Amino acid sequence: MTPLSLHEYHQRLGARFIGVNDAEVVGDYGDVSAEYKALTETAAVLDLSFRSRVGLTGAERIRFLHGQVTNDVNGLDIGHGCYAALITAKGKMQADLNIYRLQEELLLDFEPGLAPTVSQRLEKYVISEDVQVADVSGLYGLLSLQGPKAAAVLESLGDFAQLPEKPFIFVTKAEEQGELYLVNRSRFGTAGYDLFLPAAALASFAEKLARAVATVGGRFCGWQAAEIVRIEAGVPRFGADMDETNIPLEAGLENSAISFNKGCYIGQEVISRIRTYGQVAKALRGLRLPDELKALPAKGEKLFRADKEAGYITSAVASPRLQANIALGYVRRETNQVGTELNLLIEGREATARIIELPFLKT
Repeated sequence: MTPLSLHEYHQRLGARFIGVNDAEVVGDYGDVSAEYKALTETAAVLDLSFRSRVGLTGAERIRFLHGQVTNDVNGLDIGHGCYAALITAKGKMQADLNIYRLQEELLLDFEPGLAPTVSQRLEKYVISEDVQVADVSGLYGLLSLQGPKAAAVLESLGDFAQLPEKPFIFVTKAEEQGELYLVNRSRFGTAGYDLFLPAAALASFAEKLARAVATVGGRFCGWQAAEIVRIEAGVPRFGADMDETNIPLEAGLENSAISFNKGCYIGQEVISRIRTYGQVAKALRGLRLPDELKALPAKGEKLFRADKEAGYITSAVASPRLQANIALGYVRRETNQVGTELNLLIEGREATARIIELPFLKT
């Protein structure tokens, strides 16, 4: 398991570590409820340095990546980014990506453990283009500040003259160790910012952020609290709610990760054909589960309608804000309308799951 570069720092904060895709991740700091409260009411710092980062350089990097992913890369100005999916010729996902156009590089940020897969996929299609693909995970750290008071915390630091106001816009700041990149990036439906910084600056900035969030009642936050907030926001995660078996349209990414006007890219014919002539066979839906459940359904638990298999669960959580058990899952087209009730078996007992609109907090 690849350790976090700030392992000892997090250990001093009381961190308990878990593994995600062979990467070390802070599961929690001993108080998931307090971490959840910081994420939803004030501000929380997450060390996301365990995520994968790949850089593309070379004169033809923009045109090349534009032909590889589902969103518009050609249209990105320096200091701008977008969300996209990397798919196969058959339209199946290999990763979802946050893409940022730096001055001399395209920076890709995505789920941990996938750097070899993404790098190999991109290198496969580099034939004569002037493009170099490099795993830069060890060169950059990633600290994320999420929560309703995130902007106020950053402003109190005084490190950036102006915060990026729109999603996927970023500003830079030169430091002795290298460039810092501050991105407007909400990961859980509330205000949020990602800070990419040189590995050498990671420890000092983590300490600075820790002091700043403490002044508004915030704190460092781990994976468990972040997953609760993510599911409440109805945000699918690659490796949990979407994987190599899914087409992006099944996961509801058409409005966030796909440009239908950009022209050709690998897998584009499949996406266009589905959009033009039909619908996906299954789609990600929000599910309201019974309050009395003693155990939540595990990933892969099957859903039924009139004794026929209708879908399966991908993520489930007990929501503090909703005071309800909720889940994300795929449901077949013929039974995935809001209000439809489905059945599932948990610990040998039958329970009812009702489809509700996403995100959960708007219901």
